Amino acid sequence: MSEFDEEAQHRGAAALHQAPPRTSAMPPIRQQVAFHRRELDQILRIYGYMVANGEWRDYAIDHLKDKAVFSVFRRSSEMPLYRIEKDPRNARRQGAYSVVGAGGMILKRGTDLAQVLKIFDRKRHLSLVEA
Repeated sequence: MSEFDEEAQHRGAAALHQAPPRTSAMPPIRQQVAFHRRELDQILRIYGYMVANGEWRDYAIDHLKDKAVFSVFRRSSEMPLYRIEKDPRNARRQGAYSVVGAGGMILKRGTDLAQVLKIFDRKRHLSLVEA
């Protein structure tokens, strides 16, 4: 066996015990759209009020790749009554925030979450009057 063969054999054995080299082409971390703390505070304030009135019972929060969704349910087994969505792609056009009804119709849209959530204020003041 020559010196070159011994070196090659030694390097080959050492290479088996080493971890594979890290490449800079690692897949990028997937960014998700999420509600910020202040946004969740505004949404949960409305949610708490409606739960206290017995209109809403459950919610779900989804942080997706392209938007964040706060879904409101009357019962947990149903389709959501409302979806409060944050879609940054629409921020410069119609506004990042929207309230979507059960049928998929956009009820209100805007750049300010507080203004968009005012659609639920109208519902607070309505009450059933018995004749």
